[in-house]
Amino acid sequence: MRVKFVAGNWKMNGNLASNEALLQALVPALAGISGMDSAVCPPYAYLSQVQRALIGSNTVMGGQDVCQYGNGAYTGGVSAAMLRDLGCRYVIVGHSERRTVFGETDALVAEKFAVAQQAGLKPILCVGETLTEREAGATERVVERQLNVVVQRSGAAALRNAVVAYEPVWAIGTGKTATPEEAQGVHAFIRGRLAAADPAVADGVRIVYGGSVKAANAAQLFAMPDIDGGLIGGAALVAEEFVAICRAAAQSR
Repeated sequence: MRVKFVAGNWKMNGNLASNEALLQALVPALAGISGMDSAVCPPYAYLSQVQRALIGSNTVMGGQDVCQYGNGAYTGGVSAAMLRDLGCRYVIVGHSERRTVFGETDALVAEKFAVAQQAGLKPILCVGETLTEREAGATERVVERQLNVVVQRSGAAALRNAVVAYEPVWAIGTGKTATPEEAQGVHAFIRGRLAAADPAVADGVRIVYGGSVKAANAAQLFAMPDIDGGLIGGAALVAEEFVAICRAAAQSR
């Protein structure tokens, strides 16, 4: 049975004071929730602060992005080895904002996925379509293309040590969300495409949903057979919301 996984993506938000208040509320509340896995992904600048706050807790830390190169003369980059050294267990790769705002290609995302795994991190691989692509009926074609580049670079077996996050771009930060049935359809498609390459990997990989998940809709989304949790944006900055989402994940086993 796949254990539900919920990761909070803080994006470029927070400061020392607000982070401290959030963590003081999150850590003890999440300690009382069992039967699911949780992670928080703060901005690079606050990784050390969050790492200290999570010591001894059942919540782990992830990075929001990773440089495709190893340590060296890459000003502004943060390597996978550095993230691992700071205590990260996961790292988000291919988030829609990295693809659309910063121009990351499928090939670059696949390279970041590979270097993250080589350093012992578990990538949270984001895939998903824009509103234009959705309206053109291209959702499955786009998602398959994004997956295929990673599988071609690292092999299907690499998904054993990764999480796939389906995040329809049109639902991120907009307040819109796919219905549970719509999201389930894409999750089932992803699992089916992976099954064509490796049935055991497809059965075990956690596929989570990202797209305006909140306490009010988490239980309905997580009840779907192929939705194994969530990659949470705005709601991850509100302790009560994030805890409620994690509780919904634990109760949906």
